[in-house]
Amino acid sequence: MTEMYTERVELVEVSPRDGLQNEPDNLSTASKLELINRAIEAGARRIEVTSFVNPRAVPQMADAEAVCAGLPRRRDVTFIGLVMNRRGAERAIATGRIDQLGAVSVSTDRFAMANQGQTSDGSVKAAREIIALAKAAGLSGQATIAASFGCPFDGEVPEARIVAMAAELAAAGATEIGLADTIGVANPRHVARLVTMVRETIAPLPVRVHFHNTRGTGLANVWAALGAGATIIDASIGGIGGCPFAPGAAGNVATEDVVYMLERAGIATGVDLDALISVNHWLGQVMKKDLPAMVGKAGGFPLPRVNTVEEEIA
Repeated sequence: MTEMYTERVELVEVSPRDGLQNEPDNLSTASKLELINRAIEAGARRIEVTSFVNPRAVPQMADAEAVCAGLPRRRDVTFIGLVMNRRGAERAIATGRIDQLGAVSVSTDRFAMANQGQTSDGSVKAAREIIALAKAAGLSGQATIAASFGCPFDGEVPEARIVAMAAELAAAGATEIGLADTIGVANPRHVARLVTMVRETIAPLPVRVHFHNTRGTGLANVWAALGAGATIIDASIGGIGGCPFAPGAAGNVATEDVVYMLERAGIATGVDLDALISVNHWLGQVMKKDLPAMVGKAGGFPLPRVNTVEEEIA
């Protein structure tokens, strides 16, 4: 398989939505907006800011409209709102602050029923409607296929199913197709194979990937996806995140860790690592816990130069 690493990748910062949605303690709207602003200052230019879902199902996202009302007006930043159905799409559009709707289709019936109360085919139909609503409102619409690499209820998912879903969503006018490892079961070889299959099917649309680090393979999977031609990576500051409807779904790959790996490998991200680490430390204080990101703990490299004893004396 020919590797296809690019000189630059696009990052989508998902900490305000996917990062927070499964947290037991709600962050204030002000703290969410501070997180978004700090991410922008660090260089984030696409940010998943919230989701327009039933607040009884996801209490952390109950302030979706309030978050949107407080967003800065930036022509250089794309604000994404996750929606599951027509009602969510209409809410997002009504804010006047969302630039892109993010639809979610689910690879299996059992997970689709748990996640959004409909079958897998029903989730594809809903995504197609969301994309159409976005376009009619002058916005763009992207689609993510949840549990692309494995389902928490049914186990292995046929690759042909993912490819077929990607083709249908691409035909509906999605700006990109995302493959999500919702429960962190993917391995690099599987990732490379599936990304290649989907990329060849939906070309010239780009492939975006979304990995959870549940079993410690997140960064390896990011690298494999890029080698197979993916050009957009979802990541979450601090490595926080999870899905309330997917048993065992732990945190996302950490933005700091992804940026460190890629920049050290000569792949530009447009994001400042030192600034990200500062956001990590701030967010850990706000959430009152240590965050999973490894680079947030260890720092970047090369390390700041420390004077020797002789230099200090001199």
